[in-house]
Amino acid sequence: MAMCTPDTKAAINAVEVDLTALGFGLRLSDLFRSYDMQKEAHADYVQGRKKAYSPPPGGSMHEAGRAMDIDLSSIGVSLTKFWEIAQAHGFFPIVSKPDSGMSESWHFDCRGSHHQVYEYVRAGKAGVAVPPYTQMAYSGILAIGITLDAVPSQDNAYIQAALIRLGFDPGRIDGIIGDRTKGAAKDAGIDLENPIDSLGEALRSKFSKEYA
Repeated sequence: MAMCTPDTKAAINAVEVDLTALGFGLRLSDLFRSYDMQKEAHADYVQGRKKAYSPPPGGSMHEAGRAMDIDLSSIGVSLTKFWEIAQAHGFFPIVSKPDSGMSESWHFDCRGSHHQVYEYVRAGKAGVAVPPYTQMAYSGILAIGITLDAVPSQDNAYIQAALIRLGFDPGRIDGIIGDRTKGAAKDAGIDLENPIDSLGEALRSKFSKEYA
């Protein structure tokens, strides 16, 4: 719990309160993963030591401190009821329906403002080379300063992700500052000579619960 974002921690606690009111509790089987932990989880999948897909580093909301895996056998309520409770507190299930037989039915994301990135990419504004979920994970990972191998510049990619979260149009999160990113920064009133601090202030102001 110490390694998840403040809004994720608050959401988990709220889910726990609702379950407790029903006479049950919440047991987590996974939460935050470091870069090395994600690399190991991916290797376990590739080499057949685990069946559930685990992406390489850079592709999981676990690395952003924004995903929880739950112990389905211990929650005491049906998965359908748990979905209702979890979604009420800002969690997104990663599968299409509450079927405990589906792989990843135990995985829930607290996307926060990074959901803006998911919708932005899904709307076709950032090409098709990198899927919406992956670019959302990029955004969440960059927000907490974890290494992202997929981009040549962490700072530039952070700028792009932050601009999308704030509602602007910099294009794909690729770590390269081109004309589109420069235009988005100008529209946002961000000085590219010193963008990190000004973007940080804007994000903390707009999404205060994520930085509490």
